[in-house]
Amino acid sequence: MKVSIASDHAGFEEKELLKSYIEGLGYEVIDQGPDSDGRVDYPDFAKLVADDVVSGVADRGVLVCGTGIGMAIAANKVDGIRAANVTTPEFAALAREHNDANIVTVSGRFVTDEVNRAIVKTFLETEFAGGRHAGRVEKIMALEP
Repeated sequence: MKVSIASDHAGFEEKELLKSYIEGLGYEVIDQGPDSDGRVDYPDFAKLVADDVVSGVADRGVLVCGTGIGMAIAANKVDGIRAANVTTPEFAALAREHNDANIVTVSGRFVTDEVNRAIVKTFLETEFAGGRHAGRVEKIMALEP
């Protein structure tokens, strides 16, 4: 599985930690930046990861900003993306099982690295449940213009 990852300046340190962690789990990581903690605009980086996922260059995406909220909002503007801002591993599992989320966004400031690692691991290892959830995901996708 290929995982595209990016952050803004507030999430840069956590992105670097998660990148190494994901590679340690055996996944290929595409680092879309930034390459420092200098100020950047998160929508630019959310779009890079979202484009990777939609185009099939990456199977899933991970985005990190101060809260994860801005990244989720920006990524969800790209057709085909179902980004979930997640603060617990349990929510990561449900985002995958029920919503077929293809990008997880996490907080670089308010959630510990240990919890973020558990969130990302769960997100990457959990499959979509399908069944009754498939029709709901189809309805979500039908909301796109």
